[in-house]
This record gives sequence, structure tokens and C-alpha cells, in this order.
Amino acid sequence: MLALFMLASLSGVCQNSEYVVTSYLADGAKAPNTHYIGEAWLSPVIHDDAELGYNITKATFKANSTLDWHMHSTAQVLIIVDGEAYYQERGKEPVILKKGDVIKCEKDIEHWHSSTKFSEVTYLALYGGGQPTIWTEVVTQEYYDEVAQKLQSN
Repeated sequence: MLALFMLASLSGVCQNSEYVVTSYLADGAKAPNTHYIGEAWLSPVIHDDAELGYNITKATFKANSTLDWHMHSTAQVLIIVDGEAYYQERGKEPVILKKGDVIKCEKDIEHWHSSTKFSEVTYLALYGGGQPTIWTEVVTQEYYDEVAQKLQSN
């Protein structure tokens, strides 16, 4: 018992307050309804770090929410942490992404992604810093509903 107490005490001494530790589990801020429909929360995990040169953002979209068509000046990687998502690149068929899926979109490729009609989604987005997202076209509720119906019937 004494040994256990000593180990527990040492672990407290070994903690160093000089480290900056954050958590990607925070909900983040509710995003304004610009370039998407529905409800979304964004949490910058790593943002505008010149040394790293890339950003990581955690996004949570409630069911039946979608981003507009857009592209990035660098490749983007989406890591689905929870739930299900729709993903589509211009000229290709949409797909459903599920928890654990990782997808890479090459730079300057127009695409959109969202929660599914009946499931919210949480994902980590990794992308280059510096240049803002280029928004190209609205994903209408009608188009989103067509995609949802098509993917549900498969």
C-alpha cells in the first residue's frame, strides 16, 4: 500500500506545467450558417501554426446538415471520428463514410461533405494553412435529399 501511495505521489511530481495540452474532445463553437445548411460546431485543434504548416479542425454536423461545394489550395484529409457522412467530389458519385474511415481529397478538387440524413457526424479535417477555403456552389436541400435517397436505396 505504501509503495502504491509513493508511486501516485511521484506521478504528480512528474507533471510539468510547461506543456500546452489541449483536447480535441471540446464541442467547439456553433458555426454561423455561412456556406452550409443545418447545424455545425467547429473546434480548431491546431490552427495557423506556421511551424507545422497545416490545420486540424474538429467538426460536428447534426443530422441533415451539409457544407457547400468547395475546394482547398492543399490536399485535405477527413478522419471520421463518429457517425456517418456523405462525401462527393465533382464528377464522381457520392459515398457514405463511417466511423474509422479516412479519405483524402487532392488540392483544388471541388467537393462537399456532410452528415447523413439520419446521423450526425464528427470528423477531424487536416489541411494546409495559409489559404482560405474557396466556396464554389451551394448544396441545396433538394440536391442533398436526392443524394440521401440514392444512397439509402443502395
